Amino acid sequence: MAHRHDDLAGHDPDADWSLPGWLYTDPEFFEVECARIIRPSWQIVCHESDVAASGAWRTLAYLGENIVVLRGEDGVVRAFHNVCRHRAMRLVDGDSGCARKLVCPYHAWAYELDGRLTGVPMRRDYPALALEDNGLVPVEVEIWRGFVFVRLEDDGGPSVARMMAPYDHEIAPYRFEDMRRLSDVRCRERQVNWKNVGDNYSDNLHIPVAHDGLTRLFGKSYAIEAAGWVDRMSGQLVDRASDDPWERFYQRHLPHVPHLPAESQRLWLYYKLWPNMAFDIYADQIDFMQWLPLSPTTCLLREMTFALPDERREMKLVRYANWRINRTVNAEDTWLIERVQQGMASSSYTPGPIGRSEVCLRSFAAKVRDRIPEARLHRAPPPGWSRRVRAI
Repeated sequence: MAHRHDDLAGHDPDADWSLPGWLYTDPEFFEVECARIIRPSWQIVCHESDVAASGAWRTLAYLGENIVVLRGEDGVVRAFHNVCRHRAMRLVDGDSGCARKLVCPYHAWAYELDGRLTGVPMRRDYPALALEDNGLVPVEVEIWRGFVFVRLEDDGGPSVARMMAPYDHEIAPYRFEDMRRLSDVRCRERQVNWKNVGDNYSDNLHIPVAHDGLTRLFGKSYAIEAAGWVDRMSGQLVDRASDDPWERFYQRHLPHVPHLPAESQRLWLYYKLWPNMAFDIYADQIDFMQWLPLSPTTCLLREMTFALPDERREMKLVRYANWRINRTVNAEDTWLIERVQQGMASSSYTPGPIGRSEVCLRSFAAKVRDRIPEARLHRAPPPGWSRRVRAI
């Protein structure tokens, strides 16, 4: 099993140790990590094709915020807080829709697709109201290879394009921009801290222990590396036929994909993007997943599948086989992380040792410690630590 680590942050004195258990259960740390890590981070919402028409919109809810992404009459994709400026009513409800204007269902205040407030019933009843100052509150948007991302705050962190730059050459042949949705958003709550999902996603050592199917498919080819803001995992499908019928079907019937280079035809490729998103990339389709914090011990998995249009019967069947294979993998991972989460609550667990090969876990832990120095403490500090003024 190969591994590589590009250490961009220099030496971390705690590099040989995992994050301590209290970080996965503590309410005060949860508040701090949401503020310092999740709010300034990019979150994927949808594909550009999901908001192809003027007025088409999609929503994303996390950290108590509801964000609406929509395409304006000028063709520009924008994002706003889904909140009326009058009495804070949600403007659009649900995951998706299309509208000529956003009209508040409470008092009928109307906003243009570019966020301008243009309609207020009984306008003269509001002597202090300036329409130009009360448009929808914007949210920063980035479109990377056809996918739409938003972030609530800008703390100077890198763009999605910059984070993915080390692997852009590898991703380019997959033609993300031309992909279309295969399935709608799937949301599943998990009884684990959000970091637990990401730790498991990038963990290399559990593959041969807990995932018999992936081991049959990849043999000894599974490899990981950490490059700045992105973890990369990969495995090449072996030729030896699997004993599992769905795995064997996938191996035998995966069709040739003309736009991919030879080395990508039978490659399963995984990218984890800081801090809580991942792309699973296959020759037949791609999946994205993000794990959104709900509480110190719960999170929401949000998943969606995209692919290039392909009407070949074997491609449709292979995509179904892919789903069957990964449904088993997901069930195995859920069993694992729920029990890890329970162990994190034990008074016996502080930091655990991290091996040199666990480069992705090392990279993630270093970033958390950089943003929240208290993450270096083996035990939780007294309550109120995050609100104390540090001595200068």
